[in-house]
Amino acid sequence: MLKIGFVVTPDFPVMSLAALSVFEFANLSAGETLYAVTLLSEDGGSIPAYSGARLQTTAFADAHFDTLIIGGNTRVSPTSPKLRGFVAEVARTARRMSSICTGAFALADAGLLEGRRVTTHWLFTDEMRARFPTIKLEANRIFVVDGPFWTAAGNSAGVDLALAMLEHDHGADIALTVARIMVVDRQRAGGQSQHSALLDLRPKSDRIQNALAHARANLSAPLSVESLAETAGLGSRQFSRAFREETGMSPAKAVESLRLEAARLMIEQSRHPIDVIARETGFGDPERMRRAFVRVLGFPPQAMRRTARDKADA
Repeated sequence: MLKIGFVVTPDFPVMSLAALSVFEFANLSAGETLYAVTLLSEDGGSIPAYSGARLQTTAFADAHFDTLIIGGNTRVSPTSPKLRGFVAEVARTARRMSSICTGAFALADAGLLEGRRVTTHWLFTDEMRARFPTIKLEANRIFVVDGPFWTAAGNSAGVDLALAMLEHDHGADIALTVARIMVVDRQRAGGQSQHSALLDLRPKSDRIQNALAHARANLSAPLSVESLAETAGLGSRQFSRAFREETGMSPAKAVESLRLEAARLMIEQSRHPIDVIARETGFGDPERMRRAFVRVLGFPPQAMRRTARDKADA
């Protein structure tokens, strides 16, 4: 049985507790207690969530945990001396030190993250950089693992992080079973962006939303303005005008953004050759994809693949 300590602070978002469901369902699936979770706070007792709900916790005392997770909050608050000392004490013997969202600031304040690769929620990355310049902040990742330090971005990313922990501890089969029980994707890879190209476009009407969903599901197709307009039930000129008004970009530019996102994820998470990825994501050939990568992202696909492999081997 692995002991997990989960630290909450006043005004925590209820969503930050979602990661704990992974350990709960792991116990249920295994038919035994794989994880024992203790909810912790400085002084124990009832801790208020931002929503007004309250959570019963245990005061800092036992510093012996396999894994300590610092939960996120709705804001970055100064790390109290008691929390800083507790985190540093646990780190002496814990196998894993982890954080969700703003919890990374507590790890950093305890002096544990210097020179480490870390992520946090995108809302707080500027503050993280300013306060801790020696940290290697990977601001566009949903979670990062650097040795014994596991950090997640937003609160939903805590679920991905916990699934990765479960797989690391007990294998891929039970992680898949738990993901299915929770009705979530198998797990998003840590290198996945915190932002989605489809979400960034933020279309307002059903017609434009349907056209974008069609594009994302059929990236290997030509996806001309005419075909997208037909999906939306509009004429080509009317569609182009409405699309730009709702998203701020042309249909062609939006399709390229979707293709870049899909290609980047395939490069980071698969072993497919670059030419296969170019074909599957609709770029057609590697050179066209390379030009798009360099123009938009500033580096070629091959460089991204090398970086992904280096991190996997680290």
